[in-house]
Amino acid sequence: MKFDEINQLKIEIENILNDNKAVEVKSINLKGKTSVADFMIIASGNSSRHIQALSEILLEKLRKKGLNDCRIEGRDSFDWKLIDAKDIIVHIFHPEKRKFYNLERMWSELIPQERLII
Repeated sequence: MKFDEINQLKIEIENILNDNKAVEVKSINLKGKTSVADFMIIASGNSSRHIQALSEILLEKLRKKGLNDCRIEGRDSFDWKLIDAKDIIVHIFHPEKRKFYNLERMWSELIPQERLII
């Protein structure tokens, strides 16, 4: 996928999350920080059910767009889900877990080049 297409998909994912009442949807550009993905999107749900619903809705909408190889990690977790949309990683947290892991701070900071290799 070209970067413009990835950026458009990021916007669509943000809209899906916002339309389904996700809380504090934030995007982090990972370009130049890691080769794992181009963007990370972090959002919160209000409850375990909301987190589960958000992850399932997002996965379903991505599949309808033809992204059939996306998957959910943390299926058994009540407070965190990860949707791997290949070039975009989506984390959906319970607010307390989100605060604890603080991924926004970790990935927003400039990472030294020698730490980029995974």
